[in-house]
Amino acid sequence: MDWFNRLVVKTMPIVPKPVVRRASQRYIAGAALADAVRVVRDLNQRGMMATLDILGEFISKREEATATATAYMQALDVIAKEKLNSNISIKLTAFGLKLNYDFCLENVGKVVQHARNLGNFVRLDMEDSSCTSDTIRIYQTLRKDFDNVGVVIQSYMRRALADIRSLMANGTPTNVRLCKGIYVEPRSIAYKNRELINKNFTFLLDELLRGGAYVGIATHDERLVWDGMRLVDQLKLPKDKYEFQMLLGVDEELRDVIVNAGHRLRIYVPFGKHWYAYSVRRLQENPQIAGYVIRKFFGMKE
Repeated sequence: MDWFNRLVVKTMPIVPKPVVRRASQRYIAGAALADAVRVVRDLNQRGMMATLDILGEFISKREEATATATAYMQALDVIAKEKLNSNISIKLTAFGLKLNYDFCLENVGKVVQHARNLGNFVRLDMEDSSCTSDTIRIYQTLRKDFDNVGVVIQSYMRRALADIRSLMANGTPTNVRLCKGIYVEPRSIAYKNRELINKNFTFLLDELLRGGAYVGIATHDERLVWDGMRLVDQLKLPKDKYEFQMLLGVDEELRDVIVNAGHRLRIYVPFGKHWYAYSVRRLQENPQIAGYVIRKFFGMKE
């Protein structure tokens, strides 16, 4: 069905906005924080954790970055007030990374400090390759003063192994979400072969777990989920030393399998007024997910 997935991606920009909204409803909590709270509460009742992501990235004005930081601190306040089992995930370009590095670091630092005050955690999402080095640098800087912050490593990046070894040098405690990666990158810096990406995912996961890192094993690929379960079993890791992670609305049967097997699972819950741009961009970046969404929407079989 690769041809169908590619067709969906090419025609996505002309799909009417209401259709995109209906197709993306199960993958995006809604436009408001209250929508996200409702979704997270339901996930918690089902034995799953969550991470909140306020949609929006690559801002162009400092006041937008400041507003983003304020919105995340408000979200943290609500998480605490509602006693939700959720942390937050942030994109540094929404905090001003492309405007000024130090300005971005200051904004992120305020949110991480606020999260620590509330006993919560902040994940620094990884964006395209133009952000990789700065994201890791900000993570390493924050780790000097905070233990409630983590980062993301993408297995399709050729530099990933060197990055995790740098992060774990000298026994430094490390908290990593490991995912495949979705941004379109040149072959010179990213693997293109799906089998190689999967093999590298397992290789990196082994390296991280054996190195004592806390890992969010972020995948919807059941083969990689199996690899994760195999490794944690071989290493005899306690359940609180790792977790699986999935996107909201994607392969809900697999997420139930993971939870029923006794593993911790965290669901990535995006919300916000920029839902349309997020939906189109993410579906274009991931043909498999795009095809899956449209087939589900129209009741089509695989």
